[in-house]
Amino acid sequence: MTRHGENPWTEALKTFGISAVLALGIRTFVAEARYIPSGSMLPTLQINDRLIVDKIGYHFREIHRGDIVVFNPTDALKDKYKDAFIKRVIGLPGEKVEVYDGRVYIDDEPLAEDYIATAPDYVYGPVYVPQDQYLVLGDNRNESYDSHYWGFVPEELIIGRAVVRFWPPQRLGQLGAPDYQGEESIDLLDRSQ
Repeated sequence: MTRHGENPWTEALKTFGISAVLALGIRTFVAEARYIPSGSMLPTLQINDRLIVDKIGYHFREIHRGDIVVFNPTDALKDKYKDAFIKRVIGLPGEKVEVYDGRVYIDDEPLAEDYIATAPDYVYGPVYVPQDQYLVLGDNRNESYDSHYWGFVPEELIIGRAVVRFWPPQRLGQLGAPDYQGEESIDLLDRSQ
């Protein structure tokens, strides 16, 4: 018996129950761990990287270009896929997106992308991103099954934003989005040279 007269097994069961409810609540509403099963986000995310996904942040801030998001399969995907996808937001609602000459263009302006594996070797668009939807691409552009194959991601399917890599330990750190401020004048992948 404990000093309050309660059986230690009952106390242990209560502690376990409360812990389970808290863990489930945090995973359901706040944050959850995810792993990377494919090379579609190379070089940014390696196969088997483990990430923390922020599930509440988008209740307080807008989705930005460059965010790495986890989302449930779209209508075009759900017959074949049950697991969530992870990609980078490239096109925002209302924008015109094209891919040609190894570049992504947003509203006819080239997008500076220092995070991709190689330049895209395909032509896509022009397409206009519908309201409340996003165009997402993998950083491994030529090996990623993404929006240029199956379309846009509705906002309601976005689970959250990948914010921290916690495994492997040598790659531990935050996953920040690129700063696209002044992107017209800063082209980190100048293909003309």
